[in-house]
Amino acid sequence: MDHPHLIGDCLVHIFTFLSEEDLIRISSVCKDWHEAAETPWLWKRMCLQRWSFCNLAVLGEQVNRSWKRYFLRRCHLELKMTKGRAGGYICKSLRGHTGRVVGLVYLQGNSDQLPDLCSSGATVCSASSDGTVRAWNIQNGELLWCSPVQSPLTGIVIDEQREVVITADSTGLIKTWKCQTGQEVASFSTASQHCTLLQYNIKNDWFLSVGTSQGSVSTLAGSALTKKSSIIVCDTFKVNVLIVSPDKKCIMAGTKDNDNISPKVISTESLTSPSEDEDPLCQSVPVTKCQAAVFIHTQPARLAIIHCKESLNNKALTVFDVSIKKAKYKSEIQVQQVESFPLTLDSRASHILLEAKDSNCIVLAADQQLWVYSLKGAVLASFKEHTMPISSISVDRFRVVTASQDLSLRVLTWSNKKGDRMTLESQYHLLGGSHTMSRGFTHVSCDYSSIVASAEGNDGKDVLKAYSFTC
Repeated sequence: MDHPHLIGDCLVHIFTFLSEEDLIRISSVCKDWHEAAETPWLWKRMCLQRWSFCNLAVLGEQVNRSWKRYFLRRCHLELKMTKGRAGGYICKSLRGHTGRVVGLVYLQGNSDQLPDLCSSGATVCSASSDGTVRAWNIQNGELLWCSPVQSPLTGIVIDEQREVVITADSTGLIKTWKCQTGQEVASFSTASQHCTLLQYNIKNDWFLSVGTSQGSVSTLAGSALTKKSSIIVCDTFKVNVLIVSPDKKCIMAGTKDNDNISPKVISTESLTSPSEDEDPLCQSVPVTKCQAAVFIHTQPARLAIIHCKESLNNKALTVFDVSIKKAKYKSEIQVQQVESFPLTLDSRASHILLEAKDSNCIVLAADQQLWVYSLKGAVLASFKEHTMPISSISVDRFRVVTASQDLSLRVLTWSNKKGDRMTLESQYHLLGGSHTMSRGFTHVSCDYSSIVASAEGNDGKDVLKAYSFTC
């Protein structure tokens, strides 16, 4: 070497300023540089800078398990997921439903916290108007179990622990099913043609809130679905907006079907442990004509609502902080406005989708367009890459996937290339087949390394399309 004193710790420090490509390149210069470039601390540092949390155990019982190997394999997997090239993924068509798919959930997914870099191993569950719930292995297309036929299903959710699937049918019958076997666990009748399902855990206790077509929210507890409370929130209009705050201290319930009814924030404590001589603790949100709502998952109880001002043509997004103030003899819910800004949506847009990325970034879809907004109202990105309306979106830390009636999925990935500001970059389309067989995609869901969407069949029999990415 020309500079023999630049060895050991000094070289390692200098190499911290290099990218992974440069680090691999300079490792072939000489023995000393190779040894410094192979320092596990360097690769561990790059792993944690890129992903925040990593676990070498996902490499399995490999002799050469190392931070470098983890980094390179995960980068290779994410490159495949970013480019979407032929041969980089496996596509399976999951057939068996004889009706419309009304929803799908992951029973077992590949978490971005502990991703399996060798095999996705994901299983999904779908509910259909044919009255069945079906579980699938998406990598090999195998049907794992199917429930007995019942009345047409209208909705499906999974509990936080991924132990049971909850469904609702057209008669208002709520059922829970074991994820592993499909065995029915319990049932509860709401006598409602429409049910919106919301499951959440408070400490170690399991609860299910159900919005009904009569405008009420009923709260059930435990595996037996024992009724704990019921509250009217939307008069006689169906509850079709029902979400829980990240701190689990309140839920928001509302309707999109009436222009004069404000959504309400309700204390979960008063729903799950109701007092006999007091009504549930409840507070109206000072907006009307609610179109969509989401809690920002990185905040305890920050609520974003899309609503109309004065007319349906004048849409706005307003952000509120929700808190519960407890006094000696009385508690009250406080809803404080944080931000509000107009949205440049087409006045004809009726189906609006809203998801949160992080504490300062939300994703909005309406008709054929997709927007990324900051909570200050700045448009961070916008896209119009579908030829027909967007029917469903999935948002996570790595990407956004939009499903459209044009029978395509659009994959977009998050990037930090422009300084510290997060932006979204459009990558590629995944096609769902021929329009002679299908009308378009209706639902989409993702885990870290797979995408599953339902395609509406022209013959009334919907098909699931599953795309799995592996190293």
